[in-house]
Amino acid sequence: MPGTCVIGLQWGDEAKGKLVDILTEQHDIVVRYQGGANAGHTVVSGGETWKLSLIPSGILRDGVTCVVTGGVVLDPTAALREIDMLEGRGVRVGSKLLLSDRTHLVFPWHVAEDRLLDGSVSGGEAIGTTGRGIGPCYRDKVGRALAIRLGDLYRPDFPDRLRHVVALKQRLLGGVGDGSAATLPEFDADSILADTRRMAARLEPYVADTTAFLLDAVEAGRRLLFEGAQGTLLDVDHGTYPYVTSSNSSGLGVGTGSGVPGRWIDRSIGVVKAYSTRVGGGPLPTEQDNAVGIHLRERGNEYGTVTQRPRRCGWFDAVAARYAARLSGVDQLAVMLLDVLGGLDELRICIAYEIDGRTVTNFPSHVDDLRRAQPVYETLPGWPEDLAGVRTMAGLPAAARRYIERIGGLLGRPVSIVSVGPDRAQTIPCDHHEGGQRPWPRHPAPARA
Repeated sequence: MPGTCVIGLQWGDEAKGKLVDILTEQHDIVVRYQGGANAGHTVVSGGETWKLSLIPSGILRDGVTCVVTGGVVLDPTAALREIDMLEGRGVRVGSKLLLSDRTHLVFPWHVAEDRLLDGSVSGGEAIGTTGRGIGPCYRDKVGRALAIRLGDLYRPDFPDRLRHVVALKQRLLGGVGDGSAATLPEFDADSILADTRRMAARLEPYVADTTAFLLDAVEAGRRLLFEGAQGTLLDVDHGTYPYVTSSNSSGLGVGTGSGVPGRWIDRSIGVVKAYSTRVGGGPLPTEQDNAVGIHLRERGNEYGTVTQRPRRCGWFDAVAARYAARLSGVDQLAVMLLDVLGGLDELRICIAYEIDGRTVTNFPSHVDDLRRAQPVYETLPGWPEDLAGVRTMAGLPAAARRYIERIGGLLGRPVSIVSVGPDRAQTIPCDHHEGGQRPWPRHPAPARA
């Protein structure tokens, strides 16, 4: 049975959560395969807004199993906070959630490291992390000596293991910062152990070997939906390094993070906003620090789901998005937040860069080259209409349809879905061959017990 992957093709925040929520009804299992509590998904349905960071947005649907795999780094406090929020609002989590025993855990020292080191890169310019310890946890995962996984909490030697790590971390962090008391954290091993044991007891019903579960599932013909966090341009190996996240947030991370080989995925949907945004440091070639940027930020509510930081906004960058689409191997596109562009007299799409007098259409591999990139724009007409109530492609203004078609043409993939608002109902499937696009394939809804 086919698997589907949803991949962000920009710098994250592409409204993937809404698309995953919609697609969940066509699948049996939703899989989160990388990232941590630094990612935010917002889903709006029936006037209710749900904000999730670790648990897949598929948890809002009945009859679906949500899996957090070993490719994710798990903050136990954040996970329990989300579980409590969901249960408190009437969502029964219960057997619907599985947490990998292989997932690495975020501890207080990871948060301390994050805050101490964020501004120490590239001459003091902060990467702009969320400060939630994600990068340091991934660093310990790769370093191996100081890493603790969820399954370790239930082993008899865990107390000794934790005390050993706390002692080493205290010594290591003592050499970081300016030496003042404010920068030198103190960790109480006994207190952390007691807190961790309490959380371990609550999390234990959800802990499983998710790799075996997912491999059994695909061999049994169950339909899997893979949900990424962040966006392709933040991929640690292929993004705008060092201004990236700490995992493979492109489509290349699906197999390594989940443990499911790529042969089981036959549909990969690349998600883009109708414009560009970015949070934190690093270049954004099409950024508009002007009235256009303010329009996009306020109309699009461009503030971080996790941090509420204002996002930097700009015109759609087809050079960056095309690179991301090729890298992640997507075969169709979802264009989100098209309604935000309403009211602008004209729209611009970046179709190339000028770098040191040369016109380039390939995305630069080095961040310094990207900093010098000057966008080459193509101008298209805007539209004054409010799109929030539109439910068909034919109902969109002609200028909006041309804009969508141009994005698909520049990225070399058909647009299969368009979003004109945050609610589930504000979603337009491109089911007709308009503009040379092919229909968005649909799987039959699964039988429910």
